[in-house]
Amino acid sequence: MAAIAGKFARGLAESAAHQAARVDSRAAGRSNGEHADAAMARYAQGDESAFASVYDSVAPRVHAYLIRQTRDRAIADDLLQQTLLQIHRKRGTYVPGLPVLPWAFAIARRLYIDECRRRKTDALWSARDVGEDDRRASALPDDEFATREAARLVEAELARMPGNQRVAFELLKVDGLSHQEAAQALGTTVNAVKLRAFRAYSAIRAVLGCPLEQSAAIK
Repeated sequence: MAAIAGKFARGLAESAAHQAARVDSRAAGRSNGEHADAAMARYAQGDESAFASVYDSVAPRVHAYLIRQTRDRAIADDLLQQTLLQIHRKRGTYVPGLPVLPWAFAIARRLYIDECRRRKTDALWSARDVGEDDRRASALPDDEFATREAARLVEAELARMPGNQRVAFELLKVDGLSHQEAAQALGTTVNAVKLRAFRAYSAIRAVLGCPLEQSAAIK
């Protein structure tokens, strides 16, 4: 979660040039998504060789999501394998033309929830101890210290907020899903995703002492 916090904290100071770069990145993401959808359609129709393309497009992003949720690489690895196995078993139910990535995220999320229930613990949701980082940060230059402190505040706020808000925020801001794709992954509506993400964004901006522009927060 610390990586997410740092990424968001740095993102608050990005220039217009960086925003333009993000637009290009999203366009590339759409192209990759279309490639994955086409590969999944071939795989569903019996083309076993297409699975390699599905794996390359889906696995890295789902794995990153699972690592953030579990904060345990071994568990994330296991859940990723279960996700891919379910995609394989359910390939006959895939409807060509539908985005495969939100479907994969939805499967991974359900498996993660099941894992949490089995373990019957809140440890996977707890915030990481930042005491050692704080001690080391005292020797950092002012600008780097400010970035670390902002990241710590964001991380703590993400840990405190309701899970549905945090996951919606991460799917949009970290995984780069569209509102429609995030809604499909979460099994809810686009408006619900926007509202959850807006509340998460508002909470983070508030803890950082930044003014909030609602129109920018919900785009």
